[in-house]
Parts: sequence; structure tokens; C-alpha cells
Amino acid sequence: MRCPFCGNEDTKVLDSRQVEEGTTVRRRRECDRCLRRFTTFEKFEDSPLVVVKKDGRRDVFSRSKMMAGMLRACEKRPISLEQIEEAAYSIEKDLRNTHEREVTSSEVGEAVLKQLFSLDEVAYIRFASVYRQFKDIQRFMEELNELIEKRGALEKQ
Repeated sequence: MRCPFCGNEDTKVLDSRQVEEGTTVRRRRECDRCLRRFTTFEKFEDSPLVVVKKDGRRDVFSRSKMMAGMLRACEKRPISLEQIEEAAYSIEKDLRNTHEREVTSSEVGEAVLKQLFSLDEVAYIRFASVYRQFKDIQRFMEELNELIEKRGALEKQ
């Protein structure tokens, strides 16, 4: 690794540790010539995951955009940021594990709903109301009834 300060090719690794759920390695290095220290990150480079929108447009998957929607749904609810981050990481991991380069926006939305259902019912309904674009109170009530049925089925287990 080349020293960013003096350009020397000889540097030594002082410390290594995994960060970001083990997908990145952080290395603390020292230059043999100028003795200055610096940090490098090695990250696994994965092929981009592309989201196909309902209108046919394609966007690169963004965990931060997905999390923004989840955060809005979870606003003023007893859900920690850590729980939301874990859910978002789990969704992304599951989407990437399909080994498909493209996923539909509906697959992403349904995966978010599944995670929110296990976190908080109110957040689930908030997200569903935007994602499924309830056109009237009848559709909203149908979603609430489905939620009640799912909860009842889980309680029986």
C-alpha cells in the first residue's frame, strides 16, 4: 500500500478489524519511511443490485433510500435506529441472496413490509398506506383486517 503522505511503497499493517457486518476490513498502517500512520478500508465489491420500478425505470438499489422510508414509517414509535438498520441490512442481504441482478420495487416493498410487521404494527400500516397507495378508507380497513388475521394466526402458534 502506498503512503498517501510521501508516496513510499513500503507500509506495514499495525491493526486490522472487520467493520460493517464483516463486509469491510479496516486496517491501520504505518509508513516505513516517514513513520506517519493512516487508515485504509478494504470492501468487498459486489455487482450492483438494480431495482426495476413500476414504470420500467431502473435505479441502483439504495439501502439509505429504503431506510428513509422505514424511518418515516417508524417515526415516534418505540423502535430504535439499530433495529431499523438491522432490518434494512437483512432485507438487502435477502435481496442479494436471490442471486438476481435485478429486483422489482414490489419485491423490495414487500420485504420492507415483512420486516416492519415483525417490528411494529403501526409502522407496518403507515408504510403499507404509502406503498400500497390506499385509495379509500375501505382499502385501508381491508389492510387492517389482514393485519388482525395475521396477528391472530401468529398468536395461535
